[in-house]
Amino acid sequence: MKIRQLHRWDLGYREALKVQETLKERLIFTRLRRKVGLVAGADVSYAKNNNRLYGAVVIIALPSLSLVEYKIAQDKVRFPYIPGLLSFREAPILLKAFKKINVIPDVVLFDGQGTAHPRGLGLASHMGLFLDIPAIGCAKTLLIGESGPVGKEVGSFAYLKNKDEVIGAVLRTKSGIKPVIISPGHRITLDESINIVLQCVRGYRLPEPIRQAHLLVNKFRIDNLGMS
Repeated sequence: MKIRQLHRWDLGYREALKVQETLKERLIFTRLRRKVGLVAGADVSYAKNNNRLYGAVVIIALPSLSLVEYKIAQDKVRFPYIPGLLSFREAPILLKAFKKINVIPDVVLFDGQGTAHPRGLGLASHMGLFLDIPAIGCAKTLLIGESGPVGKEVGSFAYLKNKDEVIGAVLRTKSGIKPVIISPGHRITLDESINIVLQCVRGYRLPEPIRQAHLLVNKFRIDNLGMS
């Protein structure tokens, strides 16, 4: 899979902030041009006792959610943990995994934010620009914004707002479980993002592409290092 080269990764804190501000202006949120048949999910896992991390990409087919392809990559952690700058820590290993992929997905789900980010450029937006593929953020925690109450039934949601701007949605993917934060990353709209995530939900909080990537990458880490 071809990856765009937008900037180098050996950056300091202030340089990373500047990159986010610059790349934010390149994001587009237009409707999808074709029906979605292949959805990728990506996730990262960290070794507990050393500085290694692992990235996994899983591609599934809709509507069956059957597995089409998966790839895994590993490397050293090269950027510190800084809130709001997660993509500079995780994007390089995910890009390394995406380079191995033979089948190009129609859309990619990331365990992170898209526009629901303090500077409007979370992991899904950052990766969407590098991959030049429609990308969706599906995060477990809220970084910014407020929403109204969310119904208890699967599919219920409330728009997430930062001041007067809609930046995402709080979506119920499993009854009785805390909702997830959905936001468009790049080349897709918010309503389409919600719809695709719901198509990928199968009784768990996380949509299947991300859930399968999570299971895969953690199993790989454990098998290779013997660490839980």
